[in-house]
Amino acid sequence: MNKKNFKGILFCFIMAIPAWFLGKMMPIIGGPVFSILIGILVGMVIKDGKQPFQSGINFVSKKVLQYAVILLGFGLNLQMIIKVGKTSLPIIVCTIATSLIISYIMCKALNIPRKISVLVGVGSSICGGSAIAATAPVVDADSDEIAQAISVIFFFNIIAALIFPMLGDLLGLSNSGFAIFAGTAINDTSSVTAAASSWDSIHKTGSAVLDSATIVKLTRTLAIIPITFCLSLYETKKSSGQDDKKINFLAMLPKFILYFILCSIITTLLEVAIGRGIISGASASIVTGFFALMKKVSKFFIVMAMGAIGLNTNIVRLIKTGGKPLLLGATCWIGIILVSLAIQVVTGLM
Repeated sequence: MNKKNFKGILFCFIMAIPAWFLGKMMPIIGGPVFSILIGILVGMVIKDGKQPFQSGINFVSKKVLQYAVILLGFGLNLQMIIKVGKTSLPIIVCTIATSLIISYIMCKALNIPRKISVLVGVGSSICGGSAIAATAPVVDADSDEIAQAISVIFFFNIIAALIFPMLGDLLGLSNSGFAIFAGTAINDTSSVTAAASSWDSIHKTGSAVLDSATIVKLTRTLAIIPITFCLSLYETKKSSGQDDKKINFLAMLPKFILYFILCSIITTLLEVAIGRGIISGASASIVTGFFALMKKVSKFFIVMAMGAIGLNTNIVRLIKTGGKPLLLGATCWIGIILVSLAIQVVTGLM
C-alpha cells in the first residue's frame, strides 16, 4: 500500500464504521446512503483540512469501489440464477431497455449531463448502487455525478419499499407475481428485500416471496456485464475514433468486470461441487463461510467508497443541479413499473 494513501484510506475506513451499523439498523436506507451523507457533512466541517488525506480518499473512491464490484461476484451462483431467473428474463430485458431508452431521451430533451443520465438509467434498471459503482469508472464519472445518481436512486428506493406491498395488493398480484414485480421494478437490493419481506409478513408466506424476488434481482445484476462492456466500447470509440475492425473487444471490458465474472464462475463451480457432495463437511463450511465473508467485505467497500465520494462532493452544486436528475429518475422508475406489469399481464404471470 502506498504510504501517502494510508491516512486517507484509514480515514474513510473509520468513517464507514458508523455508516455500516446505521445501515444495518435501517436497511431501507442502507449503509452507502448514510456513508455519503456522513462524508458530505465531514467534508463541509474539515474543508481544507482534508488535504493530507486527499490521495487516500481518491484511491478509495476509485480503486476500492472497483474492488467492491469484483467481490460482488462471490454472491452470484450463475447456475441458480439461470435456472430460477429465466422466467423473469424477458421482463428484465424489457425493463432495462426501457430505462436506458428513457434516460437517453431525457438526457437529450432536458439537457441533463450525459454521465448522470447514464448512471441514473443504469442504476434504475439494474441494481441501484452496485450498478452505479460498476458503471462510474467506465464513464469516468466524478464524485458529484456519482453522489447525484445515488441520491436519486435512494429516493425512489424508499418510496418503493414503502408502497409496493400495498400496490401489489391493489393490483391483485399473486405471490410469484409480486416477487417478479419487486425484483424487476425496485432499484436496489436492500429495498427489494424490504418490500418482499413485508409481503411475506402480510401474507404469511414464510420467506417464499423474499427468496424468489432475490433471485430475480440477482438475475438483473448480471446485466452489469453487457452494459459495462457496451459502455466501454462506446467510450473507447468516442475517445479514439477507431472503427470496429481495429478494436480488441475483450480489451473493452474493464479488468475489474473480468474479475467480477471470474469470481462468479468460481462461486458457481464451488457451490455446484458442494451441492453434489464433491466438497462436504468442514471444507464445505469453509467455502460457504468464505463466500459470506467476501459478500460482506464487498458491501463494506461500497460503504467506504461512498464515504470518500461524499467527502469529494460539492453539496451546493449537488442541490442546485438536483431537479432534472430527480425527474429523470422518476420517469425511468415509472417506465420500469409499467413495463414490468404490462409484460406480466401479457404473459399471464400475474
